[in-house]
Amino acid sequence: MDGHLSGMLVIIIFCVIMSAYFSATETAFSTFNRIRIRNLAEKGNKKAERVQRLADNYDKLISTILVGNNIVNILSASLATLFFAGLFSNSEVITEDVSATISTVVMTLVVLTFGEITPKTLAKQFPEKFAMFSSGLILVLSVILTPITWIFGQLQRLLSFIFKKDEDQGMTEEELISIIEEAEEDGNIDEEESTLIKSAIEFNDLEVGDIFTPRIDITAVEVDVTKEELERIFSESGYSRVPIYEGDLDNITGIVYYKDFYATVYKRTAPISDIIKPVIYVTKSMKINDLLKELQEKQLHLAVVTDEYGSTAGIVTLEDILEEIVGEIWDEHDEIIEEIKEIAEREYIVSGMANIEKLFDELDIEDEEIEALTVNGWAMDILGRIPEEGDSFEALGLTVKVLKMDGRRIENLHILDNRESDEEDED
Repeated sequence: MDGHLSGMLVIIIFCVIMSAYFSATETAFSTFNRIRIRNLAEKGNKKAERVQRLADNYDKLISTILVGNNIVNILSASLATLFFAGLFSNSEVITEDVSATISTVVMTLVVLTFGEITPKTLAKQFPEKFAMFSSGLILVLSVILTPITWIFGQLQRLLSFIFKKDEDQGMTEEELISIIEEAEEDGNIDEEESTLIKSAIEFNDLEVGDIFTPRIDITAVEVDVTKEELERIFSESGYSRVPIYEGDLDNITGIVYYKDFYATVYKRTAPISDIIKPVIYVTKSMKINDLLKELQEKQLHLAVVTDEYGSTAGIVTLEDILEEIVGEIWDEHDEIIEEIKEIAEREYIVSGMANIEKLFDELDIEDEEIEALTVNGWAMDILGRIPEEGDSFEALGLTVKVLKMDGRRIENLHILDNRESDEEDED
């Protein structure tokens, strides 16, 4: 092989290396974790800052990469044709057409293997590292190729004007939750972290009506209650706050705090009226994130929920709101109740006060027509009357039996899931 052919071979190898560089850079910049890069940049990492700057002008970046990649690929293919023609120039068997075919086959395999597939695979595994590694050279090339990328930029604007796209709505809540679930499956976050993040994302969708304590479960006292009676209620209920009403529950006027009662009133001469705190009224349709802000601004822990007629429908506490993000919060006075308890495979004991959406999420059931908020309300809607112990019904592939009643509402029931599992479907 003479010096001329050796020189061409060196250039071809260099072009393949540059093709690998451009391919890996394209993959790295399209897949790197922007939050991770931003955190590194904020800590003073110069390479991360450079990556951020390049990514902010992604159209120019991708034009630079594509122009550079095409230049080296076309150059390597052209030189390879000349190289193989010169290599077999003295051969009587291999003609120019055959050498051109050999050149095409060899360069296609080389570029695909070493210039495309391999570098892109490696860059996808370590996108942040490679983006920072390649950012210096690609920044220089973006400046050198500015005249060419400017032309392509104008062409892109023209095409965008001709083919107008719908306004970008950004990432939807469903897409964000899917990303969290993928991160959990990949092992980047654990199940508890995933649940917490998804609860925070879905927080804005919840209304007061989804979490409030109904009127029938309210423990409240009349405004003229004695100190001894109030002390008994605090001791027996274990609550730290008790609503005060005048006449009936439709006229709740304030709240008495446990700590204020024992610190200021109990076994002292001060009247209970001195420690009654104000209360706010909200509707079931109010978003709980708005209620949280209002409770924080007014430094309150409880709000009264009213129905469409202005009557008291129930109460909602700051703890109820926070539990929608972090899960159940138990203190030393609470009786720990497992609302949905799996007693055997596809068999459950469920509290009547369990949220129907949580139950359906647990059982992977979708039914948008259900209007009830609790399992108790759902069972009443199905039966069309107040249930009795022993009542049973079938719905949505479930066999449901009322186990115990508490007055006119269900305390708990038994659910058997009769639906075919995914494994049975596959069999």
